[in-house]
Amino acid sequence: MNTTPQPDPRDRPARLTVGVVGAGRVGPALAASLQLAGHRPVAVSAVSDASRRRAEQMLPEVPVVPPAEVLQRAELVLLTVPDDALPELVSGLAGTGAVRPGQLLVHTSGRYGTKVLDPALRAGALPLALHPAMTFTGTPVDVQRLAGCSFGVTAPEELRLAAEALVIEMGGEPEWIAEENRPLYHAALALGANHLVTLVAQSMELLRTAGVGAPDRMLGPLLGAALDNALRSGDAALTGPVARGDAGTVAAHITELRRHAPATVAGYLAMARATADRALAHGLLKPELAEDLLGVLADGAAAPENGEDR
Repeated sequence: MNTTPQPDPRDRPARLTVGVVGAGRVGPALAASLQLAGHRPVAVSAVSDASRRRAEQMLPEVPVVPPAEVLQRAELVLLTVPDDALPELVSGLAGTGAVRPGQLLVHTSGRYGTKVLDPALRAGALPLALHPAMTFTGTPVDVQRLAGCSFGVTAPEELRLAAEALVIEMGGEPEWIAEENRPLYHAALALGANHLVTLVAQSMELLRTAGVGAPDRMLGPLLGAALDNALRSGDAALTGPVARGDAGTVAAHITELRRHAPATVAGYLAMARATADRALAHGLLKPELAEDLLGVLADGAAAPENGEDR
């Protein structure tokens, strides 16, 4: 066993100076990961008090400066702002001459590829789109979660190896996404991850209403098994009253949801219909049972909310 002490990353020669524009949950975590790989964070921009605290926690001793100064100091710049703010930010930085030729400009938006960086490209920057397929907390635990995390990578062919190398240095796994497929890629992730949070939160609220004292403890093993089965088997993992064609049970669900949580009915009906369609297409739901089930779902969608007349 090798007991030779390993050098502190801060003692190694840094290969790139790193700047972060936008100290949200993502940017400081990626910069901290790059620091572990031997790069050197030198500047970060932060507007809100929460962002400043996050930058101080994740990147201690790294100065907080305006975005243009971040670009002046760094060879590799992470643009980690909300999707809708990215085009204006890029245009503004390029228009003020902040972008330098040969500078690596990386955004982390799932929605966009590299075309959104065209204004910076015309100024001589090297454009990369590196989107971590991970949910972030804004705490140091995010750095650990990047280990094995997939990144949606889009870059010019001549920069592909550089983009993939940066992802690997952050502990991630690069997955190439074509420019034209970025919106669909991002929609797929949002459908799975964001909607999952909503569904779980609604389920916990309903369990509390039903008298369950620890809904998280009840749901944890069930949802963990369901997720594992779905990732392994896809539609073959479908179970429950919709996949079985238990129209009476589904009708009872709709009645109870209308009584106790009417805001959840529309989501239940939409997901039940999508589940029925997939179960039917994959031979899990018998056609003779599907008719009654789909009728219940149609009746549920047509029923007036809160007893109101239509």
